[in-house]
Amino acid sequence: MTNAQSPEVYVGRNAVDPQGNKIGSVGQVYVNDESGVPDWITVNTGLFGMKENFAPLQGSSLSGDDLILPFDKDVVKDSPEVADSAHLDGDEQQALYAYYQQYVGAGSAGRSRETEYVDTDARIDTDGNGVRGAGYDTSGPTTDNAMTRSEEHLNVGTEQVEAGRARLRKYIVTEQQTVTVPVSHEEVRVEREAITDANRGDALDGPAISEEEHEVILHAERPVVTTEAVAVERVRLGTETVTEQQAVSGEVRKEQIEVHDDVVEGSGARTESR
Repeated sequence: MTNAQSPEVYVGRNAVDPQGNKIGSVGQVYVNDESGVPDWITVNTGLFGMKENFAPLQGSSLSGDDLILPFDKDVVKDSPEVADSAHLDGDEQQALYAYYQQYVGAGSAGRSRETEYVDTDARIDTDGNGVRGAGYDTSGPTTDNAMTRSEEHLNVGTEQVEAGRARLRKYIVTEQQTVTVPVSHEEVRVEREAITDANRGDALDGPAISEEEHEVILHAERPVVTTEAVAVERVRLGTETVTEQQAVSGEVRKEQIEVHDDVVEGSGARTESR
Protein backbone atom coordinates (compact mmCIF):
# COMPACT_ATOMS: atom_id res chain seq x y z
CA MET A 1 0.00 0.00 0.00
CA THR A 2 1.15 3.55 -0.62
CA ASN A 3 2.84 5.28 2.33
CA ALA A 4 0.55 8.35 2.15
CA GLN A 5 -1.47 8.70 5.35
CA SER A 6 -3.37 11.94 4.67
CA PRO A 7 -6.62 11.61 2.70
CA GLU A 8 -6.00 14.96 1.00
CA VAL A 9 -3.05 13.40 -0.83
CA TYR A 10 -5.36 11.32 -3.02
CA VAL A 11 -8.19 13.76 -3.85
CA GLY A 12 -8.25 14.93 -7.47
CA ARG A 13 -5.48 12.61 -8.68
CA ASN A 14 -5.81 10.56 -11.86
CA ALA A 15 -6.54 6.94 -11.04
CA VAL A 16 -4.79 4.63 -13.52
CA ASP A 17 -4.42 0.86 -13.82
CA PRO A 18 -1.05 -0.96 -13.83
CA GLN A 19 -0.84 -0.52 -17.62
CA GLY A 20 -1.21 3.27 -17.34
CA ASN A 21 -4.79 3.38 -18.66
CA LYS A 22 -6.73 6.21 -17.05
CA ILE A 23 -9.73 4.98 -15.07
CA GLY A 24 -11.00 8.34 -13.79
CA SER A 25 -10.29 10.96 -11.15
CA VAL A 26 -10.28 10.34 -7.40
CA GLY A 27 -13.38 11.86 -5.81
CA GLN A 28 -13.78 10.78 -2.18
CA VAL A 29 -11.45 9.08 0.28
CA TYR A 30 -12.75 6.77 3.01
CA VAL A 31 -10.78 6.36 6.25
CA ASN A 32 -10.75 3.31 8.49
CA ASP A 33 -12.42 4.28 11.79
CA GLU A 34 -10.04 2.23 13.90
CA SER A 35 -6.68 2.84 12.22
CA GLY A 36 -7.34 6.29 10.77
CA VAL A 37 -5.67 5.15 7.54
CA PRO A 38 -7.38 5.69 4.16
CA ASP A 39 -8.79 2.39 2.97
CA TRP A 40 -11.10 3.12 0.05
CA ILE A 41 -11.54 5.75 -2.65
CA THR A 42 -14.19 6.54 -5.22
CA VAL A 43 -13.20 7.01 -8.84
CA ASN A 44 -15.35 9.29 -10.99
CA THR A 45 -15.97 7.47 -14.28
CA GLY A 46 -18.54 7.41 -17.05
CA LEU A 47 -19.98 10.27 -19.11
CA PHE A 48 -18.85 13.61 -17.60
CA GLY A 49 -17.52 11.65 -14.60
CA MET A 50 -21.02 11.21 -13.18
CA LYS A 51 -20.53 7.62 -12.02
CA GLU A 52 -18.60 6.69 -8.87
CA ASN A 53 -16.82 3.36 -8.51
CA PHE A 54 -15.25 2.21 -5.26
CA ALA A 55 -11.70 0.87 -5.22
CA PRO A 56 -9.44 -0.21 -2.32
CA LEU A 57 -6.15 1.57 -1.73
CA GLN A 58 -4.37 -1.61 -0.66
CA GLY A 59 -1.52 -2.25 -3.11
CA SER A 60 -1.75 1.19 -4.76
CA SER A 61 1.14 3.59 -5.30
CA LEU A 62 1.68 7.24 -6.19
CA SER A 63 3.53 8.36 -9.32
CA GLY A 64 3.52 12.09 -9.99
CA ASP A 65 -0.11 13.14 -10.29
CA ASP A 66 -1.27 9.55 -10.80
CA LEU A 67 -2.56 7.03 -8.30
CA ILE A 68 -1.72 3.58 -9.67
CA LEU A 69 -4.30 1.01 -8.59
CA PRO A 70 -3.42 -2.71 -8.73
CA PHE A 71 -6.55 -3.48 -10.76
CA ASP A 72 -7.35 -3.27 -14.45
CA LYS A 73 -9.56 -0.45 -15.68
CA ASP A 74 -12.48 -2.78 -16.45
CA VAL A 75 -12.27 -4.37 -12.98
CA VAL A 76 -12.77 -1.00 -11.26
CA LYS A 77 -15.55 0.10 -13.63
CA ASP A 78 -17.44 -3.17 -13.08
CA SER A 79 -17.27 -2.98 -9.27
CA PRO A 80 -20.57 -3.27 -7.32
CA GLU A 81 -22.65 -0.10 -7.15
CA VAL A 82 -23.20 1.61 -3.81
CA ALA A 83 -26.52 3.39 -3.42
CA ASP A 84 -25.30 6.09 -1.02
CA SER A 85 -21.67 7.07 -1.44
CA ALA A 86 -21.74 9.16 1.75
CA HIS A 87 -21.24 6.04 3.89
CA LEU A 88 -20.44 2.37 3.38
CA ASP A 89 -22.56 0.02 5.44
CA GLY A 90 -21.44 -3.47 6.40
CA ASP A 91 -23.17 -5.30 3.56
CA GLU A 92 -21.78 -2.93 0.96
CA GLN A 93 -18.27 -3.29 2.33
CA GLN A 94 -18.54 -7.07 2.28
CA ALA A 95 -19.80 -7.02 -1.32
CA LEU A 96 -16.89 -4.81 -2.41
CA TYR A 97 -14.42 -6.95 -0.44
CA ALA A 98 -15.72 -10.15 -2.05
CA TYR A 99 -15.58 -8.59 -5.52
CA TYR A 100 -11.97 -7.37 -5.32
CA GLN A 101 -10.77 -10.42 -3.38
CA GLN A 102 -11.27 -12.61 -6.45
CA TYR A 103 -8.67 -10.50 -8.27
CA VAL A 104 -6.07 -9.98 -5.55
CA GLY A 105 -6.39 -13.01 -3.25
CA ALA A 106 -5.43 -12.87 0.45
CA GLY A 107 -4.17 -9.71 2.19
CA SER A 108 -0.69 -8.95 3.47
CA ALA A 109 1.16 -7.37 6.40
CA GLY A 110 -0.42 -9.83 8.84
CA ARG A 111 -3.95 -8.51 8.34
CA SER A 112 -6.79 -10.21 6.56
CA ARG A 113 -8.34 -8.49 3.56
CA GLU A 114 -11.56 -8.08 5.52
CA THR A 115 -9.74 -6.14 8.24
CA GLU A 116 -8.34 -3.79 5.66
CA TYR A 117 -11.62 -3.12 3.86
CA VAL A 118 -14.26 -2.87 6.60
CA ASP A 119 -15.17 -0.29 9.27
CA THR A 120 -14.83 2.59 6.87
CA ASP A 121 -16.98 5.39 8.24
CA ALA A 122 -15.15 8.65 7.76
CA ARG A 123 -14.35 10.22 4.41
CA ILE A 124 -12.90 13.32 2.81
CA ASP A 125 -14.73 15.19 0.09
CA THR A 126 -13.39 16.36 -3.27
CA ASP A 127 -12.57 19.79 -1.83
CA GLY A 128 -10.00 18.28 0.55
CA ASN A 129 -11.64 19.88 3.59
CA GLY A 130 -10.58 17.20 6.04
CA VAL A 131 -11.98 14.02 7.56
CA ARG A 132 -15.55 14.12 8.82
CA GLY A 133 -17.55 11.66 10.84
CA ALA A 134 -20.66 9.90 9.55
CA GLY A 135 -23.68 12.14 9.15
CA TYR A 136 -21.79 15.33 8.20
CA ASP A 137 -22.05 16.99 4.81
CA THR A 138 -19.47 18.79 2.65
CA SER A 139 -20.19 22.20 4.21
CA GLY A 140 -16.89 23.12 5.82
CA PRO A 141 -15.70 22.38 9.38
CA THR A 142 -17.64 19.97 11.54
CA THR A 143 -18.55 22.89 13.83
CA ASP A 144 -20.70 24.49 11.14
CA ASN A 145 -24.43 24.31 11.87
CA ALA A 146 -25.49 24.26 8.22
CA MET A 147 -25.11 21.77 5.44
CA THR A 148 -24.69 22.39 1.74
CA ARG A 149 -27.02 20.75 -0.74
CA SER A 150 -25.32 20.10 -4.06
CA GLU A 151 -26.45 18.83 -7.41
CA GLU A 152 -24.79 17.92 -10.67
CA HIS A 153 -25.31 19.87 -13.88
CA LEU A 154 -24.70 18.62 -17.39
CA ASN A 155 -21.74 20.20 -19.14
CA VAL A 156 -22.48 19.87 -22.85
CA GLY A 157 -20.09 20.74 -25.65
CA THR A 158 -19.45 19.77 -29.24
CA GLU A 159 -16.65 18.05 -31.11
CA GLN A 160 -15.87 17.86 -34.80
CA VAL A 161 -16.32 14.36 -36.23
CA GLU A 162 -16.43 12.98 -39.76
CA ALA A 163 -20.11 12.52 -40.67
CA GLY A 164 -19.75 11.34 -44.24
CA ARG A 165 -18.11 12.01 -47.60
CA ALA A 166 -19.31 13.43 -50.92
CA ARG A 167 -17.47 13.10 -54.20
CA LEU A 168 -17.84 14.21 -57.83
CA ARG A 169 -17.66 11.54 -60.54
CA LYS A 170 -17.71 12.27 -64.26
CA TYR A 171 -19.03 9.61 -66.65
CA ILE A 172 -20.17 9.44 -70.27
CA VAL A 173 -23.73 8.85 -71.50
CA THR A 174 -24.87 8.54 -75.13
CA GLU A 175 -28.07 10.11 -76.43
CA GLN A 176 -29.72 10.60 -79.81
CA GLN A 177 -29.99 14.09 -81.30
CA THR A 178 -31.97 14.93 -84.44
CA VAL A 179 -31.02 17.99 -86.53
CA THR A 180 -32.72 19.07 -89.77
CA VAL A 181 -30.17 19.86 -92.51
CA PRO A 182 -31.12 21.26 -95.97
CA VAL A 183 -29.64 19.18 -98.85
CA SER A 184 -29.95 19.66 -102.63
CA HIS A 185 -29.76 17.36 -105.65
CA GLU A 186 -29.93 17.67 -109.41
CA GLU A 187 -32.85 16.35 -111.49
CA VAL A 188 -33.12 15.87 -115.28
CA ARG A 189 -35.09 18.49 -117.21
CA VAL A 190 -35.74 18.23 -120.93
CA GLU A 191 -35.31 21.52 -122.78
CA ARG A 192 -36.62 21.99 -126.32
CA GLU A 193 -35.90 24.85 -128.71
CA ALA A 194 -37.14 25.58 -132.23
CA ILE A 195 -34.84 25.61 -135.31
CA THR A 196 -33.86 29.14 -136.04
CA ASP A 197 -31.32 30.83 -138.27
CA ALA A 198 -29.09 31.12 -135.20
CA ASN A 199 -28.95 27.39 -134.48
CA ARG A 200 -29.62 25.96 -137.91
CA GLY A 201 -25.95 25.25 -138.59
CA ASP A 202 -25.57 23.20 -135.36
CA ALA A 203 -28.85 21.42 -136.01
CA LEU A 204 -27.98 20.28 -139.53
CA ASP A 205 -24.40 19.28 -138.65
CA GLY A 206 -24.26 15.55 -139.13
CA PRO A 207 -26.36 12.92 -140.89
CA ALA A 208 -29.85 13.76 -141.80
CA ILE A 209 -31.19 10.78 -139.86
CA SER A 210 -29.19 8.88 -137.25
CA GLU A 211 -29.24 7.43 -133.76
CA GLU A 212 -27.49 9.37 -131.02
CA GLU A 213 -27.17 9.24 -127.21
CA HIS A 214 -26.31 12.05 -124.79
CA GLU A 215 -25.93 11.89 -120.98
CA VAL A 216 -25.45 14.32 -118.07
CA ILE A 217 -24.08 13.65 -114.59
CA LEU A 218 -26.54 14.36 -111.77
CA HIS A 219 -25.20 15.63 -108.42
CA ALA A 220 -26.76 15.49 -104.94
CA GLU A 221 -25.79 16.61 -101.42
CA ARG A 222 -25.83 14.24 -98.47
CA PRO A 223 -25.57 14.99 -94.70
CA VAL A 224 -22.20 14.44 -93.05
CA VAL A 225 -22.15 14.07 -89.21
CA THR A 226 -19.08 14.71 -87.05
CA THR A 227 -18.69 15.54 -83.33
CA GLU A 228 -16.46 17.86 -81.40
CA ALA A 229 -15.91 18.23 -77.61
CA VAL A 230 -16.90 21.62 -76.25
CA ALA A 231 -16.40 22.76 -72.61
CA VAL A 232 -19.78 23.92 -71.26
CA GLU A 233 -19.37 24.45 -67.49
CA ARG A 234 -17.18 24.03 -64.39
CA VAL A 235 -18.45 21.95 -61.43
CA ARG A 236 -16.92 21.75 -57.95
CA LEU A 237 -17.92 20.61 -54.45
CA GLY A 238 -18.39 23.12 -51.67
CA THR A 239 -19.63 22.89 -48.07
CA GLU A 240 -21.97 24.98 -45.99
CA THR A 241 -22.63 24.83 -42.26
CA VAL A 242 -26.19 24.09 -41.18
CA THR A 243 -27.06 24.46 -37.50
CA GLU A 244 -29.76 22.29 -35.99
CA GLN A 245 -30.97 21.56 -32.49
CA GLN A 246 -30.27 18.18 -30.93
CA ALA A 247 -31.45 17.01 -27.52
CA VAL A 248 -28.70 15.59 -25.29
CA SER A 249 -29.61 13.70 -22.15
CA GLY A 250 -27.56 12.37 -19.27
CA GLU A 251 -28.04 11.31 -15.69
CA VAL A 252 -27.31 13.88 -13.00
CA ARG A 253 -27.47 13.45 -9.26
CA LYS A 254 -28.75 15.93 -6.72
CA GLU A 255 -28.87 15.91 -2.96
CA GLN A 256 -32.15 16.22 -1.08
CA ILE A 257 -32.34 17.33 2.53
CA GLU A 258 -35.02 16.10 4.88
CA VAL A 259 -35.60 16.75 8.56
CA HIS A 260 -36.09 14.01 11.15
CA ASP A 261 -37.35 15.31 14.53
CA ASP A 262 -37.57 13.41 17.79
CA VAL A 263 -40.21 15.38 19.73
CA VAL A 264 -40.79 14.56 23.39
CA GLU A 265 -44.45 13.72 23.89
CA GLY A 266 -46.30 16.43 25.78
CA SER A 267 -43.57 19.01 25.32
CA GLY A 268 -45.78 21.06 23.02
CA ALA A 269 -42.87 21.53 20.63
CA ARG A 270 -43.68 21.50 16.94
CA THR A 271 -41.29 21.61 13.98
CA GLU A 272 -42.27 22.75 10.50
CA SER A 273 -40.35 21.60 7.48
CA ARG A 274 -40.38 23.82 4.45
